[in-house]
Amino acid sequence: MKARNDDFKERRKHLDSFSDEQLKTYFFELTDQIVDPLMKLAYDYTSPAIERSVLLRMGFSSLEAKAITDRLNEHNLLQFGAGQVVYLFCKQHKLSIREAGLKLLEGSFIDQMVEVFRHETK
Repeated sequence: MKARNDDFKERRKHLDSFSDEQLKTYFFELTDQIVDPLMKLAYDYTSPAIERSVLLRMGFSSLEAKAITDRLNEHNLLQFGAGQVVYLFCKQHKLSIREAGLKLLEGSFIDQMVEVFRHETK
């Protein structure tokens, strides 16, 4: 087998003086640097598919979840999270989550939620 021309020992010299605990800390610092941009994307961006998935987990059927997501998207509320909009509405009106989602689906309270989140878009 042909010998591999490897520079590993050269590249790891700056780690020679690290203790196990320092290596572990350094590892997690590097991991955070890799994961932070992904976490930022996850917090800042969503999609209708993700929001439908959230609503499914809140107990809505797939047809209801799609309709609620579409309704919220029409009114630019999807950016705040479908689950958050439904949850906040249910708390404001003392309804169950399901009742709140179905009321939002009817459309009569959508303008109220647009007003609630209006200050967030500035």
